[in-house]
Amino acid sequence: MNLIGNKNIETILWDFDGVILDSMKVRDWGFEEIFKSFDENDVSLLLEYHNKNGGLSRYVKIRYFYEEVLGKNITEEEVLNYANNFSLLMKEELINPKNLIKDSLKFIKENYKNYKFHIVSGSDQEELRFLCKELNIDNYFISIYGSPIPKNKLVKDLLKAHNYDVEKTCLIGDSMNDFEAASINNIKFYGFNNLELLNGDNEYIHSFSSIN
Repeated sequence: MNLIGNKNIETILWDFDGVILDSMKVRDWGFEEIFKSFDENDVSLLLEYHNKNGGLSRYVKIRYFYEEVLGKNITEEEVLNYANNFSLLMKEELINPKNLIKDSLKFIKENYKNYKFHIVSGSDQEELRFLCKELNIDNYFISIYGSPIPKNKLVKDLLKAHNYDVEKTCLIGDSMNDFEAASINNIKFYGFNNLELLNGDNEYIHSFSSIN
């Protein structure tokens, strides 16, 4: 198989939100819902941070809201409570197959036997596995990993566990956090579904139909 002119790629690590599932608006709503008792202007600052940092986990974003926006301390128990409430909302709203991104899903279905596919996401791991199972896509991936472990460590641990050759492994993502996770681990990065990633020397997938 040939990924954007690179015949050496054997393993593809996939981000989830914005690459496989079109979920950003639903997750925006989720943050608005769990923080609906707070000032709208403060919540809008969180949403701005959330949209700029798609690859970061909700745990980081919840702490950011309290510590950076509100200027308050928050306990680990409180973070977990907010995260659990958020996850319940996501499990209800994101199991609709209409949210799957057809372009990438078609490529995954047609090529999961040609590459080694894994998911490494900023989404909560238990929720992520639940959604993939409900959406009937879990069988396309060797493993599915998510937060609270940071993405750069998820990638590092996965590469080590499977003894993957970094020269033959890439990550496909839609955020700078994805790019950074790939760079830190010395694997190739392909941007998708975020034109801001066209900047610099990044390789970019405009459409998976262009890959043969």
